[in-house]
Amino acid sequence: MKASLQDQTPHQTIVKGPKRKRSIKPPWLLLESFLILIFIGTCLLKLPFATVTPVSWLEAAFTATSAVTVTGLVVVDTGSQYTTFGQLVILCLIQLGGLGLMTFAVLTALALGFKLRLKQQLVAQEAFNEVSLQTARKAGSSIALFAIASEAIGIIVLSYFFIPELGWGDGLYNALFYTISAFNNAGFALSPDSLSNYVSHPGITLSVTALFVTGGLGYIVIMELLEKRSWPRLSVYVKIILTTTLFLNLFATAAVLILEFNNPNTLGMLEGFWSKLLAAWFQGVTPRTAGFNTLEIGALTAGTSVLMLLLMFIGGAPNSTASGIKISTFFILITATKSFLQGNLNVSFFGRSLSRETLLKALATATIGMATIFIAVFMLTIFVKDDFLDIAFEVVSAFGTVGLSRGTTSELGTAGQLIIMAVMLIGRLGPLTLGYTLTVRHKSHVKYATTEFPVG
Repeated sequence: MKASLQDQTPHQTIVKGPKRKRSIKPPWLLLESFLILIFIGTCLLKLPFATVTPVSWLEAAFTATSAVTVTGLVVVDTGSQYTTFGQLVILCLIQLGGLGLMTFAVLTALALGFKLRLKQQLVAQEAFNEVSLQTARKAGSSIALFAIASEAIGIIVLSYFFIPELGWGDGLYNALFYTISAFNNAGFALSPDSLSNYVSHPGITLSVTALFVTGGLGYIVIMELLEKRSWPRLSVYVKIILTTTLFLNLFATAAVLILEFNNPNTLGMLEGFWSKLLAAWFQGVTPRTAGFNTLEIGALTAGTSVLMLLLMFIGGAPNSTASGIKISTFFILITATKSFLQGNLNVSFFGRSLSRETLLKALATATIGMATIFIAVFMLTIFVKDDFLDIAFEVVSAFGTVGLSRGTTSELGTAGQLIIMAVMLIGRLGPLTLGYTLTVRHKSHVKYATTEFPVG
């Protein structure tokens, strides 16, 4: 008698494990968050009571993208085209975009083993998803308090200057708007000529520059400065950011002062050396992602415009509200070049040696940034008939999320606006997501034979 099939087949126990949750990498999570913000912002700005006269869906989307990426490029004037409701929507998008990315950047730094020398000593593991909820909450709340405190001081100071001129209501509102826009390095203004009316006003110009320089330095740098209060005790990272920032600001100010001193359309129309120096300072500092201007950008000499291209490309500090390839990347590339020319294959500064991996990250960041700009300029020259310098200026401004323009923004057209929107998004998210990807990627242990070939 044949055994049954059940007898012949061994018993198998199938154990069903827990369902795997969909894993979303942090860069994709950030991109999705920004796209959702842009979509919501576009819909809100398209509401009838958000604008004085109706705007197209593309114009609303362009404004929302510019606000979320804290760029400041606009195709319609913010002060005259959008109502108070629309302007408040833009402010909310700026705050969420600037604060959200800075929070994400600091959490990523924690996740990659960067130690914040603060009282909390927030230290995370090697992967972003291993940052504990408690650590994330501490970092997020600390960054929020830093932003709120900085902006509260900015509102108080700017109110002191705006209220006597505009009255209590408009004065407070202007102080609020410019503070949030400046701290987040957004560059949105309520006047079509930005802050040109205050070119010789030291109180407003210095307050605004203090806000966007603070935002451009970022949470890590400011907190360590407040805690350490001594140059020898500062970390190498903070020393690099501070020294490079100081050098770039002083160099840019001197260059603008020299190049524009006799230009009748810029510094030449101002009376007194100190007024010219103040305007040169503001215009020299603002290209590193702030986006405000007290001089007409289109009236600047070609030399000043080319200098601004470099400053916009460099940008601000990592883990801040600024964009660009970042100060640290620029510093590493310059230092590595100097070491090579001196015949030294080891890159070192402030008594520390640079790892090969960090150098390669800097090279990759700069290369991808230049490739993005080149492709965008090439595409824009096809669709926009304008001077090449103006087109290049527009693209680099979008990549660095600066917001300065030589007048090309209003001439972009549909294709041009879509290209610039993509560049703004890449410029805002690209360097950070690239840094994360390069750090947590799977490393290959295969090593091939070394080869040599001519370079240069």
